[in-house]
Amino acid sequence: MQIKQLPADFQEALPVLEAIEQAGYEAYFVGGSVRDHILGLPIHDVDIATSAYPEEIKGIFKRTIDTGIQHGTVTVLMGDDSYEITTFRTESGYQDFRRPDKVTFVRSLADDLKRRDFTINALAVDVKGNVIDKFDGLKDLDKKIIRAVGKAEERFHEDALRMMRAVRFQAQLDFTVERKTAQAIADNAPLLEKIAVERIREEFVKMMLSNSWQIGFADFLKLKLSEYCPGFKGQSAELTELLEPQNKVFLDEDQAWTAIGFVLNLNHNEFNKLLRNWKVSNKTREASVNTLNMLHLFENEDFDPWNIYKLGVDNLERTIQLCQMFGIEFAYETLRQKITQISIKNGHDLALTGKDICEILGVKPGPIIGKSMSQIERAVVEGNVSNNFEDLRHYLLSNQ
Repeated sequence: MQIKQLPADFQEALPVLEAIEQAGYEAYFVGGSVRDHILGLPIHDVDIATSAYPEEIKGIFKRTIDTGIQHGTVTVLMGDDSYEITTFRTESGYQDFRRPDKVTFVRSLADDLKRRDFTINALAVDVKGNVIDKFDGLKDLDKKIIRAVGKAEERFHEDALRMMRAVRFQAQLDFTVERKTAQAIADNAPLLEKIAVERIREEFVKMMLSNSWQIGFADFLKLKLSEYCPGFKGQSAELTELLEPQNKVFLDEDQAWTAIGFVLNLNHNEFNKLLRNWKVSNKTREASVNTLNMLHLFENEDFDPWNIYKLGVDNLERTIQLCQMFGIEFAYETLRQKITQISIKNGHDLALTGKDICEILGVKPGPIIGKSMSQIERAVVEGNVSNNFEDLRHYLLSNQ
């Protein structure tokens, strides 16, 4: 196969490949960028592989950065752009089931492609647009199949995270994991415990935010990967509830985690613990916990504006969408309008400060200030007073 018209991203990087070839070495576009272009998807990163060793690359280009030189990667700076150039290599001795103990630089593209995870990622393109396909990756793209390069079990023993990458690609591309590859995942799922939870979470979140996430998630459960993730052991029946109804898509990471907390029937503390175990960011954890609490409010038909406000007005839309997903019915639009009319999002939006209260009441800073601020904040939220200084001043004096 030949790509007659290289995509713009490749064309911009062509001078890099041409310079390497003029120096007497081979260079190719490789990996996900090739796969995505053939599938008609946007290209995110342009990866280049070469037969030139790192020191040889540094001799060809004037401006370089030793990005990961021990693994053969040098960043080449050209104009305002930068490109990661990686030497063909073989790897061996994966004692931690994640990183190779030994990396050996080689001159053979075929040897380099052998170490890659899936056939659809083991494609290369030369400067003329010729696609080098040593493992029938093009056929697998056509058949929408995710298949390991060579023996699947060996690929997963080299890097157990590849099992999560399989279901993630499945969700992103709407592909099917090939039978032998799927069986190898099921057989080796316990190896996932060897992988840092941060790396697992990264793949898991990418899967959950994909348009076809339910396809990947179904195999995530079926192949028992879930059993080796924080808080999911023995929970496959509950997690299966996420697969109905079909065709739902999550708005963001916070919403995806909230849906998980809901089907697992977790309370505030349990959900907080789950998210800590997954090592999500503090921002995501706070938003997800508040969204789950708001979801429970609506499930119990509690639509009090003050209770909703305390959990964050910004969480309302993702909560309403979750209600629609889980069949919790109420007058969504009426609630939206009611909450939209609240003139503040938090106490910082009040037109009156603690210092103002001290001056208005003629008091020194103390507990009364916080109490008065809370009283005013609730009055504004409930629509009992407008959020302007004079009205708030009058309200404060009238309610002492």
